[in-house]
Amino acid sequence: MMNRDSNAYTFGFAAAMVVVVASVLAFTASSLKDLQQENVRKEKMQNILATIGIETDRDGAEVLFNDHIVSQLALRNDGSVDEDVDPFSGIKLALELKKDPSEQRFPLYLANVKEASYYIIPLRGSGLWDAIWGYIALESDRNTIKGAVFDHKAETAGLGAEITQQWFMNRFVGEKVFDNDAKLVGISVSKTNNDPKDLDKDDHEVDAISGATITGDGVSDMIMERLTHYQSYLTKNQTTTAIAVND
Repeated sequence: MMNRDSNAYTFGFAAAMVVVVASVLAFTASSLKDLQQENVRKEKMQNILATIGIETDRDGAEVLFNDHIVSQLALRNDGSVDEDVDPFSGIKLALELKKDPSEQRFPLYLANVKEASYYIIPLRGSGLWDAIWGYIALESDRNTIKGAVFDHKAETAGLGAEITQQWFMNRFVGEKVFDNDAKLVGISVSKTNNDPKDLDKDDHEVDAISGATITGDGVSDMIMERLTHYQSYLTKNQTTTAIAVND
């Protein structure tokens, strides 16, 4: 019988416990993987719906998503549609951004709510510390922002992390991404904004978050960079006021 006070017994017992704990953790992670992926899928639906003013819990997201999202497109950089790519599950922006724009695919969600039409564009960029992402919905003029949702991986609490707050996201509502000459200008998160209450919806600016200049710049750059790749599609038949299922 092994001496329980020996070093060999201590090391053996520790090794056995490591194996047991690792096995339990691996089993738990594996068994929860499908549930985690399903939660991520439904949270994505929640965020898309939030840009058009539809709030729901995770369990109700899929029904409302199917009710209001009338078409999902995978666009090429020239505005044409790639019918072979699933926009929702087949495009991971974190991976797409590493490709040349000519090789990327750009998901677009077309929605109808009470006979109003919207175009929802996924966003991804860089904040101060790591990735930031979100969604922006345009009204039927393909210019006026209906709503925006932002999230982040590692921005500073109380500073850059404030981009997830509703008061910040509300600043974008009603802003225009094209100027009067139909030039894409995006939305600038500006410390020098002369309209801190965001009453002027034709200045293409929103007030920045105090102390979070780099994150704000990241939001500005993210919106402009992503919208640039949708410009060909958005400016095609821009006077359209209703979305067909196969737009």
